[in-house]
Amino acid sequence: MTTSLAEPRTTASGTRRTRGRVGPGRAVGIGLIWLFVAASLLLLLWMLLTSLRDSRSIFDDPWALPDPFRLSNYTTAFDSGFGRAALNSVLVSGSAALVSVVLAAPAAYALSRRLNRMAGPLTMLFVLGLGVPGQVLLIPVFFMLTEVGMVDSLPGLFLVYVGIAMPFTVFLLTGFFRSLPGELEEAAALDGASPGRTFWQIVLPLARSGLITAFILQLINNWNETLFALALMQSNDNFTLPLVLARFIGEQQYKGADWGGMFAGLCLVVAPMLVLYGWLSRRIISGMTLGIGK
Repeated sequence: MTTSLAEPRTTASGTRRTRGRVGPGRAVGIGLIWLFVAASLLLLLWMLLTSLRDSRSIFDDPWALPDPFRLSNYTTAFDSGFGRAALNSVLVSGSAALVSVVLAAPAAYALSRRLNRMAGPLTMLFVLGLGVPGQVLLIPVFFMLTEVGMVDSLPGLFLVYVGIAMPFTVFLLTGFFRSLPGELEEAAALDGASPGRTFWQIVLPLARSGLITAFILQLINNWNETLFALALMQSNDNFTLPLVLARFIGEQQYKGADWGGMFAGLCLVVAPMLVLYGWLSRRIISGMTLGIGK
């Protein structure tokens, strides 16, 4: 009597599929992924619990639970400028992400649908922009903003974020637009719709997942960006959250480290993006993978 290495099963559509055994290499890979996920979740939980403790108890027993809960650590963080910085980060990061998607969508649509001799070189130009590191752009950007008087201003930082977001946003949306069926646009042309009307009324609603994906990815990138903000922002009123956190940590080194307050500041920086990504994670992943084969 022989035993089969695969077990057939019937799907909902009535077809039979063969489910093979998971190989040892794949099992190890899956185990490592789950181990990484568990370690990340435990680290986030530890950071949250530590933000509710005082410095002495943290040093006495780093792994103990808060007793009592010190919500005053968050008050200390807000008094150190985190409230104003959070508002600056929301305004600059959100508006820059929105404008970059608004500007990149027509460009990506034109590059994906208008097949001419300029489409290829222009697409390659945006792709090359992905390989330029921010450190190379820092000094030219600083001098250009100095010439127009926009150093140490939130509008200047907004323009920088929009500029550095364009290569990736155009590249992402170009692949997504190519995944959309061209028959819908042909039908709209037969009905007398102009290219502009077809884009705004037919293509954009179909591309909603891709647009949301591009917006969220740019929002997360802008929220965590530190290099350009550190070089361009000089007054405390214009600081974003990463800058206030860095300043807060530096101050605590001279005043006596308030570790609970520092972890509270970390939670204020990390928590909004975690909640946002957890809420829209499926839409982000689907938007990134829809245009993979095009």
